[in-house]
Order: sequence, then C-alpha cells, then structure tokens
Amino acid sequence: MVNNMSRIRDYSLSGEERKTRLRVCIFDAAGVKSAFALLLTKVTKPSLGNLLICAVSGTSTDKKEVYAYIGKGGRFQMERTISFMNGEGSLGHNTRAFIAANVDADRTKDNITLVHEDLKKVYHKLFDDSLKKYNAKQKRKDRQIKNYYDKISRSKQEKLFYEVIVQIGNRDDTGVGSAAADTAVKALQDYVELFIRRNPQLYVFGAYIHMDEETPHVHIDFVPFSTDNKRGLEIKNSLKGALASRGFESEGKGNTEWQQWSEAEKEDIAMIMQKYGVGWKKLDTHNPHLSVLDYKKQERSREVKELEQELEDIGVVIELKEEREAQLNDEIHKQQMCLKTEREEAEKILAIVTSLKDRIMEEGVAQEKYNKALAADGQELEDIIADKKKQLADVQVALNKARAVFENANEKLAQAEEELSEVKKLRDDLIKQGEGDYYLKEEVIQLRYENQNLKKENKGLQEKLDKAYEFMKKFVIEGKSMLDKFLEWIGEKVREGRGRGYKINRIVKIL
Repeated sequence: MVNNMSRIRDYSLSGEERKTRLRVCIFDAAGVKSAFALLLTKVTKPSLGNLLICAVSGTSTDKKEVYAYIGKGGRFQMERTISFMNGEGSLGHNTRAFIAANVDADRTKDNITLVHEDLKKVYHKLFDDSLKKYNAKQKRKDRQIKNYYDKISRSKQEKLFYEVIVQIGNRDDTGVGSAAADTAVKALQDYVELFIRRNPQLYVFGAYIHMDEETPHVHIDFVPFSTDNKRGLEIKNSLKGALASRGFESEGKGNTEWQQWSEAEKEDIAMIMQKYGVGWKKLDTHNPHLSVLDYKKQERSREVKELEQELEDIGVVIELKEEREAQLNDEIHKQQMCLKTEREEAEKILAIVTSLKDRIMEEGVAQEKYNKALAADGQELEDIIADKKKQLADVQVALNKARAVFENANEKLAQAEEELSEVKKLRDDLIKQGEGDYYLKEEVIQLRYENQNLKKENKGLQEKLDKAYEFMKKFVIEGKSMLDKFLEWIGEKVREGRGRGYKINRIVKIL
C-alpha cells in the first residue's frame, strides 16, 4: 500500500497539488457494479489486475477531485471536458500581432506556435495549377479567374479559411500554471499532429497554443479543399467536399457533416487524453440491461450532465467571447487613435494647403500687377526709345550741318590765308620796288575791309559752333558725349593735316 501511495503521488500530483492530502481506499473492482455497491462489497484481498484505488483530494480552493488508479501498470485517471468550437479566425489575435485586454502580456512568450504559413502563399500552393488548367479551358476571357484568393474572399458561400478552437477542461480545473494545464498542453500538441494526419484535405496553415490567457487552448486554422471536381476548378475551396472525403455527409440539420466530424475529432482528442491519464467527462450512454427505474435515473443523470456540458461549453464560449470582445474593443480603440491621428494630420495638411493656396493667390495678384506695371513700363520705355531715336536723328542732322559749316569755314579760312599770303607777298614786292605809298594804302584799306568781313563771318561761324557744342553735350553715344565724339573726329583731321598745321591750329583755336 505504501508503494501504491508513492505511485499515486508520482502520477497525480505536481506543483501546488503536491500539497494536497489524500484519503485512499482500496476495492476489488471486479465486484463493484456501482458507487452504492461499494458500501456493500466484502473486503477481500483483490487480485492485482482488479485493484482500484480511489483518492479524494482537497485543493487549496476547497474543491475536490476524484482520481482513480486502475490495475497493474495503470495510471492516475481524472476527467476533463473537451470543448471543440468553430472560431472566428482572427490571425492578428492568434499571432499576437496585437494584445487584447484579457491577455497577460508577460506570459505571451510562453505561447507555442506549432504551424505558421502565409495564407496567400498557401492558396498559390494549393490552387495555382488547377487555376491555370481552368483558365486555359475558358474561351471567354470574362469567365477566367485572375486571382482565386480574391475570388474566395468575395464569396458569400465559401470562406478563405476556417478555424476550430480546442480546449481541455476549463479555467476552474485546468488553469494556466497548474499540472493539469501542463498535461492539457501536451495533449493539444499531440492532437495537432493527429489532426494534420487524419485530415489531409484540411490544409493547416496555422496552429497556436495560447498560454497567456486563463486556460490553455489551441487555435487551428485550415483551408478545406476538394479534389477531382467536374465543375469549376479541379481542386477548389470546399469544406463540404473536404469532409465528404472523410466519409461525413449531412443527414439533416440535427446531424450535419460538421457535427459528425466534430464528434469524431473529440474522440481523437479523448484517445490522446487517455495516454496522459485523463478521461473524457461526457454524457452517459444507454444500457439495455438497466431496470426502468435505473434507466430513468440514468436519463436524469444524462440530462444533468448534458446541462453541465452545455454550461461548460457556454463557459468556454463566454470566455472566448469576452476575449474577442476585449480584442475588438482594443482594435476599436486603436482604430480611433489612428483616425484621430490621421484627422489631425489631415487638418495640418489642409491648413498648409489653404495657406499655400492663399499665398499662390496673393502671388498671382501681385504677379498680375507686376505684369501690368511691366507692360506700362515697357510702353513708356518704347516711347522714350522712340523719342531718343528722334532726338538722335535730329542730332545727326545737326551734326551733319555742323560738319558742313566747319568744312565750309575751313575752306574759307584756307582761302583767306592764301589771299593774305599773296597780299603780304605783293606788299613785300611793292616795298622792294619802291612804288608810291598811295597804291599800298589803297591795298591795305581793301585788305582791312576784307579782313573785317572775314571776322564777321568767323564770329557767325563761332556762334553756330557754340550752339552745336551745347547741343552735342546733351547726348551720350556708347558712354561718350556727342561732343567728345566730334572732337575725336577733329583730332583725326588734325593728325591727317599736320603738314598744314597752321590752318588746323587756327581751326582748333576757333573751337
């Protein structure tokens, strides 16, 4: 008995449960037909194969759990419910792309990712070959399917993928951190491997065990597909077809292929649980050898357990709904914050755009004014240029006249110089010849008269030159006044006539 107690502790207790006190009783299982019969059973030495040891443990929460150790080489036996539910398929929640309010972020590191693939890549892997064959057969391009993933995402009949959520026990008896939870995790890991082997046409692309919530559970995401289809794609998305490949066909609303398959999957889970010494807590089945009274009792017990199972499932559903609600609230809050940020950014951009618009309008008005002013200035400049051109033409005419006067004066001066030279020569000749003074006086008087006339002409020419001088000073050509240009011209004439320097010098003196 001491050895048996040691095995009970080894197989049943760990962690906090090791602190539990066990009350043990031994029965011959072969002679026990019911729990009430245990009271009437004679205490005899049981055979090793029929050894039944019951232990009643009181936990720290004052709840009790009944364990049974059965037979030679047996193990601790406890019962847990199995929850197998259709999930909503939130990949962001499964992968913890975001953290919901009911998630303990400190334990997220303990989550276990068993399978993780990109959904779009899975669709290419499963359906691309069939899609190419289908499109090749279509004579009309409008009947071709460009992207099968997009087509299914818009479908009202099919879903991109499905999800099941599997949980062993509940928060009260299999809470995270307990020995029962550790056992449940091992069973769930094994179940995922069995799920993939038993359901080859349910392609599992995601399997995640969550340890950061109250009870360990696994999310299994899969794409169902059927093969050898005569309509549409040869291989296509179809849950009904995938389950039919397992032999599950609907028999009405109360017994659909999904319900049949779910029950079969529960049996697989229960088989795995047995490996770890955990029984499936489920409804009793009818025994034809029972009396009517016992049968009624059993039916009442079945109804109670059915209600308990429903309550269990409801509890799990509520837990998951709470999780989903918290997730949605978190998503809504994040969306609200994102919208607030986007609105603030939009308002900033709108303010900048409005400011730029006003600035552009102001600059446009200023540019228009500038263009008008520029046009006015251009017209004024054209008028000034036209006036300057006219003045320049007038100056050119005056200059030409001045040049003509100057040349005429130069010729007259030259002529006068020649005449004066001849007079002087004649005077000298007369003096030499000793002729009378009378004739000489007459000649001198005549010369003085002509000289006086020349002085008057020179004075008139000087006045004209002065006027031309004042006129030419007003105009600038290539950075120089017209007068300077004219004097340069005179200088050239001086250089040309250096052999006649006397007459040119007189001209320069006159100027």
